[in-house]
Amino acid sequence: MSTATLAILLFILPCLLPLIYILSTILRCPKPRKHHRNDLKPLPPGPRPLPIIGNLHLLGLLPHQSLYHLAKEHGQIMFLKLGFVDTVVVSSAQAAELFLKTHDAAFANRPKVLVSHYLSYGSRGMIFDDYGPYWRNVRKVCTLQLLSSSKIESFAPLRKEELELMVATIKQAAERKEMVDVSARLGDFSENLICRMIFGQRSNDEFDLRPLIKESLELIGAINIADYVPYIGVLDLQGLTRRMRAYRKGMDKVLEKIIDSHEKDGRWKTKEQKDFIDVMLSVMNRSSPMIPPNDPQSYVIDRTCIKAIIQDIIVGGFETSTSSIEWTFSELLRHPRVMKCLQKELETVVGLDRMVEERDLPNLTYLDMIVKESLRLYPTLPLIPRKCVEDITVNGYHIPSNSRILVNAWAIGRDTNVWSDNALEFYPERFKDECVDLRGLHFQLIPFGSGRRSCPGMSLGLRNIRLVIAQLAHCFNWDLPSGDLDMTEKYGLTLPRANHFSALPTYRLHV
Repeated sequence: MSTATLAILLFILPCLLPLIYILSTILRCPKPRKHHRNDLKPLPPGPRPLPIIGNLHLLGLLPHQSLYHLAKEHGQIMFLKLGFVDTVVVSSAQAAELFLKTHDAAFANRPKVLVSHYLSYGSRGMIFDDYGPYWRNVRKVCTLQLLSSSKIESFAPLRKEELELMVATIKQAAERKEMVDVSARLGDFSENLICRMIFGQRSNDEFDLRPLIKESLELIGAINIADYVPYIGVLDLQGLTRRMRAYRKGMDKVLEKIIDSHEKDGRWKTKEQKDFIDVMLSVMNRSSPMIPPNDPQSYVIDRTCIKAIIQDIIVGGFETSTSSIEWTFSELLRHPRVMKCLQKELETVVGLDRMVEERDLPNLTYLDMIVKESLRLYPTLPLIPRKCVEDITVNGYHIPSNSRILVNAWAIGRDTNVWSDNALEFYPERFKDECVDLRGLHFQLIPFGSGRRSCPGMSLGLRNIRLVIAQLAHCFNWDLPSGDLDMTEKYGLTLPRANHFSALPTYRLHV
């Protein structure tokens, strides 16, 4: 959605007040919640809201950046009224620890948004579902069968094959002295690797997921006015509901075709299961082993659940790895000093007579510093969404039940109180003597979230990021004919680059 379109919508919404009143009466929609604050502690500070739209006009096209600047004026725990939705924005490591650790149970749910109904089959997957027995057991199945350490190791041959294919393609371009669309090559790698892990085959003409994945990410990243002013949802002013329905129909068709193929193959009935769909089919229609059959919370994983889970993994896994690798490599190209330091480490640890192997990664300490620095500036989830399940007091402020919580990981990574005056610079050496973990233990660096709703695929994602960056830096020297890169961000579920970037490679190995 363009800036002009959003501006027009926000301008005309107040003019629609009579229509909204009529619709709310007809549909019997609940009135916006009013807080009786006589006996409550104060709400966090924040900007004064406008009628109906509240503070929606302050979000802009890059909400994580807008909220970062607003927090400098209103504080690290800030209250906004986004339409009719109470929203609390958290912008410091100390405050994030309160919401994601100290009171984690009170903020364990995800906000209900319209896109989850269409993209996750009514929140039947992992990303949007509330915390509870179903979510815990789905996460357990996914972790054990796809994201555990042993499973990650078992996919090493797939990663090696796909990396060798990518390197071979870039090497051919280098021999012809051609520019390489690095973004496109990384997208191909991520898509094919995920498809092989989940479906057992690479993406092809029969099921090309790239357009569907792109559309899903745009829908998730869009600021849907109907999520904040629900009375106008039936009007579909932005056309997002129509797009969601079309996407759901297209993705469902592809997933049905893939699942049918696996069912006919019959491999899921044997011990020779090769991919994640085989595993999911083998547990389909079985009651959860963690809940007694007669318990009212018992459930079975059916075909719809499988499609929702697969879709969450595809969308989350594809974009998170791709965008993180793109940002990291972009910064390396913009900082030749850092690139040369990494290449020197690779020459020392690996040598120039072979490609990087996964067994080399534990010895690449400077690479780890580069990845941490990149994820500090470009976190996988710029805004970590949670929902308050009960009225609670945090740091002396009243947080109303059903409030939406946004932990601004992007802002936390740029906090000068934590990262000093050079917080906006790409400087990996800042981690040389710092034991900062990026898996959610230290709240000044939470690119994958923290607590019970942290990203379950972070280990797999980190493995992919480190391996791809090491391979690209080790196998090639890179030149930027234009002299610099466009580093414009694009808002979404993750933090993708707004535009592709290209560079000229030169092969540097002796093999």
